[in-house]
Amino acid sequence: MTTTFPDVSISTDRLVLRPFEEADVMALAEMMNDELITAWTSVPHPYTVQDARDWALHHSHAERTAGRGIVFAVTEFLTQRLVGCIHLKNVDWRCRSAEVGYVTAPWARGEGYACESVLAAAQWLFRDQKFERLELRTAADNTASQQVAQKIGCISEGVLRNAWIVRTQTPDGGWADTRTDLIVWSLLPEDLDGLDGRLADAGGYAGYTDWNHADWQ
Repeated sequence: MTTTFPDVSISTDRLVLRPFEEADVMALAEMMNDELITAWTSVPHPYTVQDARDWALHHSHAERTAGRGIVFAVTEFLTQRLVGCIHLKNVDWRCRSAEVGYVTAPWARGEGYACESVLAAAQWLFRDQKFERLELRTAADNTASQQVAQKIGCISEGVLRNAWIVRTQTPDGGWADTRTDLIVWSLLPEDLDGLDGRLADAGGYAGYTDWNHADWQ
């Protein structure tokens, strides 16, 4: 049974999903200090350049080589600018299932990049890797992430009560932990039937174009 993903890059009309590189470190550090990313994720805060270097050059690659999942740096096809990150994690190789997490840089929001990159990763996971289930979990108040799930065809399956910790800003500019519910979404291969056409009709992303093997450490 296959227990690691191949080292791949995935191309869409506007984006390239590829392994992280040294050149991504400064952009990653800047992106991960965004207030919304601090609020909705469990990343360190402040997120230092060393945190970014450790993730980009070591931890992200170890996810694949250890069989835990795969991490993609999401970049613009034309500019190579870092758009965000996609993390396929909590992989169950026997059940062929995984969970997806993602973040998008502040400057790139509102362009449909989150939908485009998550959908590209899902299509690759289903079509090339023969997976049967992709799960996404969103904090109860994270409406932007819920809209991404809905747009790419995910089905809401229920609520995990009191299952996550988000951060809210305090009057003195600090951050405080707050418990919240998680909404569980799932995507199956058949959920993508006809989705490309529906997204194209709505002026959205219409699908990935290819994936290519890339050499990375």
